[in-house]
Amino acid sequence: MRIKLALMLLALLSGGCDQPASEEKGFAGMGNQAAAFTPVVPGRAFSFPADHGPHDGFRIEWWYITANLKDEQGHEFGAQWTLFRSALSAKPEVTGWENQTIWLGHAAVTSATVHHAAERYARGGVGQAGVSLAPFNAWIDDWRFSSQSTEADPLGEMQLSARDKAFSYQLRLTSHRPLVLQGDKGFSQKSEEGQASYYYSQPFFQASGLLEIDGKRYQVSGPAWLDREWSSQPLTANQTGWDWFSLHLDSGEQVMLYRMRQKDGEPYLTGTWIDAQGQTQLLHGPDIRLIPQDTASVAGRSMPVRWSIQIPGKHLDIVISALNPGAWMDLRIPYWEGPVRLSGSHGGQGYLEMTGY
Repeated sequence: MRIKLALMLLALLSGGCDQPASEEKGFAGMGNQAAAFTPVVPGRAFSFPADHGPHDGFRIEWWYITANLKDEQGHEFGAQWTLFRSALSAKPEVTGWENQTIWLGHAAVTSATVHHAAERYARGGVGQAGVSLAPFNAWIDDWRFSSQSTEADPLGEMQLSARDKAFSYQLRLTSHRPLVLQGDKGFSQKSEEGQASYYYSQPFFQASGLLEIDGKRYQVSGPAWLDREWSSQPLTANQTGWDWFSLHLDSGEQVMLYRMRQKDGEPYLTGTWIDAQGQTQLLHGPDIRLIPQDTASVAGRSMPVRWSIQIPGKHLDIVISALNPGAWMDLRIPYWEGPVRLSGSHGGQGYLEMTGY
């Protein structure tokens, strides 16, 4: 879902890398051919902890965390942390300034009345940003997502931190549940033409720690969600953007949904139903009814900030609404992202990302 962001960064910064600019085709250039890069194909066997790290040969990948948080008085907040890796070349990474990798970090906090976002940029190979294993550590400048676990699962206990002028957070994330392979055993299809990514999640994190907004500090806690995806060409030239949902249901179940919008034709819908024990069921378009309800004017755009979601086979019939309709990521690459509330057949909370509007 964060494909546009990293690919646009790549286009912005690759001009000095002796690569001729190509005409953008489709959404964020992802309709362009990527023949030199490794394709995503069904049947890949995931390997952990190795797959927590970077993947040479693929064009784009990210480490992405969202957290729905409350303080002791019940005030609601959201926190987001993302590290993108964009490869300018399919060759293995090297150290030094000949490295052909660009790194981008995004971080944000949201309350019912305030939304702050920040970004960081780095060139690979010089230590400013990267991802390492044993122990796991993902960083850009002083923003970090790092393992504190001495057990077999390096993601069992994590520290997450970011700071900017108007906000900061330091959160402890823990989970003893298994990782979740999205799509068909980790093969997450994004179009009828077969474009796809490799995709897994840890939707069972519990977060706690300190969040600061505009000089005021809050002790917070709540559920958090990690997404990991990597690919080379996951979208078609016809796809214009997406709406992505991660939902924590009060029943203990979790839901991930994608709506990939197209220039022509109906959106491509897919998702995953995750039961309370971590078992998954792939959701196809006919399984999902996803309808925008109300809109808000945000940064000169009409954004759907209230949605109806129905999954009849799971007796899910809910409405989600943005905690803060103005959760606009006013960065060099702008988009909407923020926490949402659930009402209807199931209570809960989650996150919504909308791009391409």
